[in-house]
Amino acid sequence: MSTDRDRMLATIRAGVARSATRDTPKPAPLVPQRGQLNGRALVDLFRKQAEAAAATVAEVARAEDVPTAVADYLRSRNLPPQIRLSPDQRVNALDWKSQPLLETSSGASDGHDPASVTPVLAGVAETGTLMVHSGADTPNTLHFLPETHIAVVYADELVGTYEDGWAALRAKAGADLSNGAMPRTVSFVTGPSRSADIGKILLMGAHGPKRLHVILVDAPKSSVRPAH
Repeated sequence: MSTDRDRMLATIRAGVARSATRDTPKPAPLVPQRGQLNGRALVDLFRKQAEAAAATVAEVARAEDVPTAVADYLRSRNLPPQIRLSPDQRVNALDWKSQPLLETSSGASDGHDPASVTPVLAGVAETGTLMVHSGADTPNTLHFLPETHIAVVYADELVGTYEDGWAALRAKAGADLSNGAMPRTVSFVTGPSRSADIGKILLMGAHGPKRLHVILVDAPKSSVRPAH
């Protein structure tokens, strides 16, 4: 019996040795096909998915059109004309004085601001999701405390998949985040906050904004010019 056992083990060792000497091809990384779109198709998919998640979406041609779009949205919903702006230049540098009826302030929210206007890291078309991160210019309180969150998404910030979103974050971390460090918090926001935990009754704004409005800008973020 010992001879049979030794013979079996020797066969196994020989097979393992042969396998180790062969070059085993590495499996190709999986490339998700969902969301692999460009141009108008990418915009249409993002809009469809965002609206399916109960967000509202408006499109403008230029960054200069954003303040008007924000004012129009608040007026159409009979909401207070008061907004807390992200300090990020993609939002804060726009010409908000062009809308004299809007009351604007900038910085982190203390929870008493009725509406916020923020940029995003990416808009993910496959699910209509906003990818946002915390930082000095993008305080997380603006994403979650006001009842109304208005997000500005530029054309070059729209991506197909979550994988593309993480790639954009890594590129940003290497380019301009302090010391090349990743942000402390990365959040994925799909539609306004909601919960049906109590009595199976859907309640909007349970753990965050009651409304999510997305303004899609058909221009790159580099098109933002400080207002004079």
